[in-house]
Amino acid sequence: QVQLEESGGGLVQAGGSLRLSCTASGIIFSINDMGWYRQAPGKQRELVALITRYKITNYAESVKGRFTISRDNAKNTVYLQMNSLKPEDTAIYYCQTTRFWGQGTQVTVSS
Repeated sequence: QVQLEESGGGLVQAGGSLRLSCTASGIIFSINDMGWYRQAPGKQRELVALITRYKITNYAESVKGRFTISRDNAKNTVYLQMNSLKPEDTAIYYCQTTRFWGQGTQVTVSS
């Protein structure tokens, strides 16, 4: 049974930072590409960042230079370091690999 468990969300002021974590079980983590997505109220879910099994990264234009995705294969965990947060970053953030999704973690950025 595949499980993706996110943590690290919360309420932060604009300009602040948060680090999200997603720990996977039930998969061979090291060979899977991992992604972070987000969904704001009334909007479609969108890709935030992706890290391949070879640690090649890709980012949405809106977060480039502010967010960093990384992975620790020994811990089966992918991270999303979010700096210089803006109110428009407010959303539920989801971890994803292949067809599997986590339950999401809320990030709220106050102005």
